[in-house]
Amino acid sequence: MTCPTCRAKVIKDPAKPNKRLPFCSERCQMVDLGRWFGEDYRVPGPPAQATSEDAPPRSPPSDDE
Repeated sequence: MTCPTCRAKVIKDPAKPNKRLPFCSERCQMVDLGRWFGEDYRVPGPPAQATSEDAPPRSPPSDDE
């Protein structure tokens, strides 16, 4: 098995369980988590419908209108 972040070889040893699998280290685990938070990774799905909460605020009408 290889670490998805750095591609280092990760050995799955039943005698020494690795709580960070599939990552080789805490650093690689945190780098991956940061990529999720930074929206570098996305889960495919149908396009989201825009809601009024997502729309930018409208400016008040001017006197010319």
